[in-house]
Amino acid sequence: MLRRFSLLSLLLFMPGARAVAAEPPDMAQRVTQGLQGLYPELDALYRQLHQTPELSTQEEKTAAKMAERLRALGFTVTQKVGGHGVVGVLRNGPGPTVMLRTDLDGLPVEEKTGLPYASKATAKDASGQSVPVMHACGHDVHMTVWVGTATLLARAKDQWRGTLVMVGQPAEEQGSGARAMLADGLFQRFPKPDFALAVHDSATAAAGTVEFVPEYAMASVDSVDVTLYGKGGHGAYPHLTVDPILLAARTVTAFQTIVSRERDPLEPAVLTVGSIHGGTKHNIIPDEVKLQLTVRSYKPEVRQRILSAIERIAKAESEAAGSPRAPSISVTEGTPALYNDPALLKRVQDALVRALGAPNVRVGRPTMGGEDFAEYGRAGVPSVLLWVGAVEPAKHQEAQKSGTALPSLHSGLFAPDRERTLRTGVTTLTHAALEVLGRPTP
Repeated sequence: MLRRFSLLSLLLFMPGARAVAAEPPDMAQRVTQGLQGLYPELDALYRQLHQTPELSTQEEKTAAKMAERLRALGFTVTQKVGGHGVVGVLRNGPGPTVMLRTDLDGLPVEEKTGLPYASKATAKDASGQSVPVMHACGHDVHMTVWVGTATLLARAKDQWRGTLVMVGQPAEEQGSGARAMLADGLFQRFPKPDFALAVHDSATAAAGTVEFVPEYAMASVDSVDVTLYGKGGHGAYPHLTVDPILLAARTVTAFQTIVSRERDPLEPAVLTVGSIHGGTKHNIIPDEVKLQLTVRSYKPEVRQRILSAIERIAKAESEAAGSPRAPSISVTEGTPALYNDPALLKRVQDALVRALGAPNVRVGRPTMGGEDFAEYGRAGVPSVLLWVGAVEPAKHQEAQKSGTALPSLHSGLFAPDRERTLRTGVTTLTHAALEVLGRPTP
């Protein structure tokens, strides 16, 4: 359980809390009672969400649960925005418009935590195959924190002024949900935010702590499909063919020079060939080979240079091999790099230091993972995503000493330190929102 809270955060945890007053001697006991009164509801919601995950684009029941919670709090709620997206609007006088976003979707991962509330859910994926489903990336944490924050802010309307826009976003794991909501008029049909905030749980940070990354925090992510064409034939007579497998081998090797020899070493980037498929039998040279790549970087210009280099190299290698046709190259999925607005982050950081204490608010490291929360920043809204530690502190400390790897996000073994993570997440998102919402006029 967290032991350091600002007076405002403690008061907010009390049902029906209103204006901040001088602290009476029995405040600690009253705060404990207030917090204990709120937490069981959030804990029950988390367990329910954890046991009932839904895959990307299938989040109908999850979205309905989020919409129901917002309506009960007095939000004007719209469903099915960009798929199963949920938008709740709470107007509270003149002031800034602040958007708080959560993701809704689970992953096709089999849970192996052994927890009494472990997910046993299954679903049909896009190919029609039955797969296990788990909230292995902590979106159940995000939703619970989001609901908790909406509850506290709705109860404390005399503490802030402005418009609160709660966005429950589908299909984050596919990198398509934010784009779909924006394309469906998120910033035209609803108040366009002055600021956007979100939290994400961290599988590498201790519960009770919050990490932030200034400026570029997460990479752009592009999935690239490349098909190389040859002229098939008998493996005994290669001189009568154009071998696309050999062409693929040369092309994969050449792709590695894009990062190692064409990129500034001070500009991070990753190019990985994740799959290569071609051929059916030992002695048959096929007509084509398919490659699947993931490309990650931070700066837009670096991203574009890498994508252009992939096309240039694939075409040049094909021509050198005498291919009968130019390669087919397509970017099938992509999200921009996540950029934390420096001015907004400074305000939020200062608020969190006051709320949680400086030792619990730390600078994190940028990651090559991707997050389509970045789309809102690219649409012109100053945005910040914060990392909330999810590892039980003693386990985290032991792992730091021993060098043992902890279960990562997307692992069937990932299990947040539930209570600390949820309490810290709600405190973090609530204080971040209060920092940028307007203040009541005395």
